Amino acid sequence: MYLARVVGTVVATRRYRDLEGIRFMVIQPVDRHLNPRGIRRIAADSVNSGPGDLVYVVSSREASQAFEKWFVPVDDAIVGIVDQVASED
Repeated sequence: MYLARVVGTVVATRRYRDLEGIRFMVIQPVDRHLNPRGIRRIAADSVNSGPGDLVYVVSSREASQAFEKWFVPVDDAIVGIVDQVASED
């Protein structure tokens, strides 16, 4: 699991049948200070996030189980929109 910022959307005219109706977003992972880190990724969106949102993302097996139909072929899934981040450093 990690935090990321939604930076765009993806339009797919054809997709796997169990992914119908699921939106895909371009996300930029962030570090603990909310600075960009690593490369941008594509994530399936389960919470109706939008560009600019700070989101909570799960990967791998957890991502494939984040939707009504389990084990859909995704590597990353947005499972929450972050309201606030508190850090002690």
